[in-house]
Amino acid sequence: MSRMPKRVKFRKPHTGRIRGVATRGNFVAFGEFGLVAMQSGWITARQIEAGRIAGNHFLRGEGKIRIRIFPDRPITGKPAETRMGKGKGEVDYWCAIVRPGQVLYEIQGAIEPSARIALNRISHKMPIRVRMVSRRPQV
Repeated sequence: MSRMPKRVKFRKPHTGRIRGVATRGNFVAFGEFGLVAMQSGWITARQIEAGRIAGNHFLRGEGKIRIRIFPDRPITGKPAETRMGKGKGEVDYWCAIVRPGQVLYEIQGAIEPSARIALNRISHKMPIRVRMVSRRPQV
């Protein structure tokens, strides 16, 4: 099932640029292991869902996968073989804007070897470079 917001303030926002690094959502909060973005980019709702399915399929209920990003940005597109002009296209899909350092997925309740393989399978579904991190020890 594709994730998307119930309602948005603006239906068709401008494209914009992704600048800077993540200042929020940049540490493992819920699980023991996480997948962190090393590049900026757009991750579509389908790619997020494909990663979730790949990780859950490998874990087989051993641990819990938490998704830390949400696709809240509409991306528009014009249909194929359409002439130029006539305004901006309709909403094509939804995506999440990701900056370097942002945690994308977290795994809770799984041992490290299986969590590493599950996060590796998730990383193959992502359009950007990612790496695995573990939770910092509490002092």
